[in-house]
This record gives sequence, C-alpha cells and structure tokens, in this order.
Amino acid sequence: MKTRSLGSGLTVSALGLGCMGMSHAYGSNVDEKAAQALFDRAVELGVTFFDTAEVYGPFTNEVLVGQGLRRHRDKVAIATKFGFTIGDEAKADRPSGLDSRPEHLRAVAEASLERLGVEVIDLFYQHRVDPDVPIEDTVGAMADLVKEGKVKALGLSEASAATLRRAHAVHPIAAIQSEYSLWTRDPETNGVFDACRELGIGFVPFSPLGRGMLTGALKDLSKLGANDFRRGLPRFDQANFDANLALVEALGTMAKEKGVTAGQLALAWVLAQGDFIVPIPGTTKIANLESNVAAAAITLTQDDLAALGSIVAPDKVAGARYSEAMAKMAGR
Repeated sequence: MKTRSLGSGLTVSALGLGCMGMSHAYGSNVDEKAAQALFDRAVELGVTFFDTAEVYGPFTNEVLVGQGLRRHRDKVAIATKFGFTIGDEAKADRPSGLDSRPEHLRAVAEASLERLGVEVIDLFYQHRVDPDVPIEDTVGAMADLVKEGKVKALGLSEASAATLRRAHAVHPIAAIQSEYSLWTRDPETNGVFDACRELGIGFVPFSPLGRGMLTGALKDLSKLGANDFRRGLPRFDQANFDANLALVEALGTMAKEKGVTAGQLALAWVLAQGDFIVPIPGTTKIANLESNVAAAAITLTQDDLAALGSIVAPDKVAGARYSEAMAKMAGR
C-alpha cells in the first residue's frame, strides 16, 4: 500500500484501521484471537496506522490493540486519545464529561502507555476540545510529553479551524481527526481543510463509510443491537434512515457499474480528496478489511468524483450527524 505523510514527519499507510468498533459503540466485542488475526492480516496488507482511545471500552480497546500489534510494533504507528471524564466509570459505556487539564492528560498518557504496552505513543489526540481549559494549556502539557519521549506527535479531534490554529502555534499538530465522508463534508467548508493545507497538518477522517451506511450492507434498523451507538444518531431514525437508504442504493448502482462495492467507491472518493487525508475505516471482519484496503488502489476520474459527490450530496442526506448533546462537543 502507498503511504501518506501527516504532519510532524509521521508517515503512515494511505488507509488506516479504526479499532473502536472491536470493543465499543456498535455492540461488538471481538475476542483476542479474532482481533489478533485481524491485526496480522492488516499489517500483511500494508496497513501501518491504527487508531484507538482510552474511552473505547472504556480502556479495553487499548489493551486489545496493544496485544494485537505487539509482534508488529516496529512496523506500525498507534494513535490514541484522551479528554473524557471516565474515572470509576469503567463499568459504563459512556463518559460523563470532558477533562483536558494538564494533570489529567498526563495521567491518561501514562495509563495508555501501560495498557498499550509501548514505550511511546506515536500520535496522541485530544479527543474533544474542553471549553474549560485553554487549548494553549492543553497543548503545552502535551508538548511536554513529546519532550519527555512519551509521545511522538500531537493531534486534535473534532476541533474548529480556529482552535487548530491556536494549538499549532503552541506546538506543531500532526493531524486532526474528524468525521468526513460522502455524506459528511463539514471540513470542506468550515476552514479545517484550509488550515490543514496551509499548516501542513494531516487530516484523519473517522467514519469514512458513514458509520457503515455507505457500504450498503445495512438495510434494516432491526439488525442493530440494543446498545448500538447508531440508534441515538438522527440519521438512523427510521424515517431518515429510509430516505438515506435511497441514496446508498444509487451509490450501489454506480459501484456495480464499475465492478466494485459501494464501500470501496465511498473510500476511493475520500482518498481522492487530497494526499494529506488518511481515512481510518473500522471493521471486525477480515473480508471487510481486505475490501477496504483494495479501495486504495481504485482510480477515479474527475467525472466519477463529481458524480459521486452529487449522488450522496450532503444536502440530500436526511438528519443531522449527531444528537444535540453530542454536537455541542464538536467544532469548538
């Protein structure tokens, strides 16, 4: 697989692997043996960029990733995140708030290093911007971890362009992670892409397959588990889901004409938006992993890109991407 450069000299595979769904949010809990097989195959296919966070589980996903990549440590870059209040809530599946105080992020970094079983975190993200802590204070403390050799590169997640610029003024930011796909294109118009291009910052789209919707595999909401995170998202309300399903069917028609899957077409579109972009689709199945990786080899013409952009244009998508409460934590 070809590689792409994020900021701060961090070079990774053009397509990474988001690991959240292996033990968080979608009702899946992949056992250690299955996870190991998935990680081994990913590395074999050339994937070198893996994404986790302390809140996934919470905590258990970092352990799973650390164990699964231990034998490949010299070949891969591992990204993890801090920023939520978890405390004794290890038994819960949702955090209770935000905390990016310097002392807290340092404690999380130390705990993440232990759970991952590594000596250094390759990319350390602030998971959500904490309105109660100036970004300069947070990034200053993150920079101290770089000086101490505990972290290689710094990142933000779901931050505004203004916050990204302020953060980068304190210490170089290697990447910003936000949702981006055919049906979620906010970074194109809110200044984030402009800041990335200007400052040499990489962009890491999570949910580049629309939380699975753009694969065309999800056709019935009853297939979602009771604890599936998507049940709380407006786009997956029944009426909105039905409307969006029509868009996905049109995407599938174009994919069939090209001899690829809808998911591959959606990923190829994201990859074509710029060489500073490294999407991290998640999966728990090797077959899906192989399909996703194959998308990196698909070449789309300008006419293809325009057609895709029109088929699943954001103004055709029914429902907001987040609930009101979750939306308040994004774009600060």
